[in-house]
Amino acid sequence: MAARVLHDASDRARGPFVRVNCAALPSSLIESELFGHENGAFTGADRPRKGRFELADGGTLFLDEVGDLPLEMQAKLLRTLQEGEFQRIGDPKSRQVNVRVISATNRDLRAEVAAGRFREDLLYRLQVYPITIPPLRERCDDIPLLVNEFVKRMAAKYGKNIHEIPSHVMADLKEREWLNVVERAVITTNGDVLALPSDLGKPAPAPERSRESGQLVTMASAERSYILKVLARTGGKIAGKGGAAEILDIHPNTLRARMDKLGILKKEDRELARTPSPRSFE
Repeated sequence: MAARVLHDASDRARGPFVRVNCAALPSSLIESELFGHENGAFTGADRPRKGRFELADGGTLFLDEVGDLPLEMQAKLLRTLQEGEFQRIGDPKSRQVNVRVISATNRDLRAEVAAGRFREDLLYRLQVYPITIPPLRERCDDIPLLVNEFVKRMAAKYGKNIHEIPSHVMADLKEREWLNVVERAVITTNGDVLALPSDLGKPAPAPERSRESGQLVTMASAERSYILKVLARTGGKIAGKGGAAEILDIHPNTLRARMDKLGILKKEDRELARTPSPRSFE
């Protein structure tokens, strides 16, 4: 939705808006989807086909979940972004396009770079103007707007005539994984006032509070605290058998990147983790 808004508000609004879900494409078809192919380029290619870059010429190409692209395709994407041209599979001729590229990912791309799964030069090329969209749990004021819109859509879908959402219902929805709850409530509501199902149960408990201050703990603080506990258990060992990375079920380089981002390399952190030697975590 954010990519569509950026497109519609730009000088390219009259051009095409083309979306590619990189995570949903089989690795064998990604190049053909992005760049197209010529007749006979591979088995089943019985006619020429335009790729998404050509289809988006003069407009916007939205690469969703770009962090899921395999390394080979990352190199080809980088070349296209740098030079503004590409080649269809089976065609030696280069083609030029004028496309704005917007990409999105739910991965930590810097951690992916550290783990060797994402090209650093491609990250810099994509990250010309980064925009971070906070998760819904961090912008609860948006929930009433979204609930009203979804109730309107779902009421039309199920032939309901709901005109009112009581304040206590809205407050309850703010505490839930709520989209499926809204649809279920629309289905079970009789009348024009939205009501939550009686068998819905209580909302999930609130996040754990810090014992020291009584304040809610951020996700980063909780992650940092848990990593320190695991490091304390392993004596500061990160990689190898019995290391923190094995316990956390992540690549050691990914863990090192998270530690660096969370600042877990300071002397006081080593003391908190009770490492037996004065050196940094390895």
